[in-house]
Amino acid sequence: MAKRTLRTLLGAMLMATTSLAQANDPKSVAITQIVEHPALDAVYEGVKDELADRGYREGDNLTVSHESAQGNSAIAAQIARKFIGESPDVIVAIATPSAQTMAAAARGLPVVFAAVTDPVGAKLVSNLEAPGANITGVTDMLPIDRHLDMLQRIMPDAKRIGTVYNPGEANAVALVELLEERLAARGLELVKAAATKTSEVLGASRSLVGKADAIYLTTDNTVVSAAEAVVSVGERAKIPVFAADTATVSRGAVAALGFDYYDHGRQAGSMVARILEGQKPGDMAVESVDTLNLFVNPAAAERMGITLSEEVINSAQEVVSSDD
Repeated sequence: MAKRTLRTLLGAMLMATTSLAQANDPKSVAITQIVEHPALDAVYEGVKDELADRGYREGDNLTVSHESAQGNSAIAAQIARKFIGESPDVIVAIATPSAQTMAAAARGLPVVFAAVTDPVGAKLVSNLEAPGANITGVTDMLPIDRHLDMLQRIMPDAKRIGTVYNPGEANAVALVELLEERLAARGLELVKAAATKTSEVLGASRSLVGKADAIYLTTDNTVVSAAEAVVSVGERAKIPVFAADTATVSRGAVAALGFDYYDHGRQAGSMVARILEGQKPGDMAVESVDTLNLFVNPAAAERMGITLSEEVINSAQEVVSSDD
């Protein structure tokens, strides 16, 4: 009992010493994201909450700068220049375009990326296990095969799968190439529709009518930002819309098998805290998220002309209700 009490006291003293050290050595973190939508916003909140839980509290011993590029690459470059001039202790770049822009400008400042699908393909790192330079982070590479398993489980007769993507976004192109390869291996066809900005998503979605049996949306930031446009086309044309991002289910998609982007953000926040405490980004392996959850929206399925089975609904971690 005495030993346990001593250990408890020593632990409390260590935490108090750490907190005092953090209070006397305030830190600064700059966070940039390419656009605002539920998944990327959840990453941002997760980063902040993880830092707070580790003793870095905004307004106390931590200064946080946060900017959104509003989907504009020129604004992303302006944000990068601004943050480099401020020289924060760590920069967090959310989504591939922001991460690429920041990595090109960082000049040795530590960078942690999040919501980046293919860090190697985006030329952010050359090696996932040993990034080596001033950048590391958390990837959201999609388990495409498991997503297709989900889609075929719900729509076993679907042969032509449509997708809308931004050909100017590196992670979107990588995902579409992977999707096309995986669909071909199953004897299925991919029907592609390009949208270089959110205002083009509706028209691109309409071009899939009569060509696709179902629509599958990746984590393409341009498209996810305008997911309601895809859903509206799916409802009118009776083409079920599936997603990689679970937040899109509450916006009207039939189903999604994905991870929680808030948890993704907390994982990135943990990496930021470790860098604030002295670790070097180049020595920290790129991390990924393994836990996947099935979200379904039975009402949305009905509006798009299909009925989810009780077996599918009962296996879901969350059943979303949207009867509007």
